[in-house]
Amino acid sequence: MTKALERAFREASKLPETEQDALAEAIRNEVLGDDEWERSFSASSEALEELADEAIAEHRAGRTQPLKSGKR
Repeated sequence: MTKALERAFREASKLPETEQDALAEAIRNEVLGDDEWERSFSASSEALEELADEAIAEHRAGRTQPLKSGKR
């Protein structure tokens, strides 16, 4: 464990128990969420490729419009 993480846990240990549990759940979700995102992204590469091909075909056929910039 890194020193920074140790310091963060030391500080977190001073919180009330309910807040510690909420923080633990948030950390756990963040860590597991990254893994889940990677698995989902890897599994959907074929679908993403098909969507990209469709978007390119629509653009080449002149059926797209430029996005409007937030700058005026």
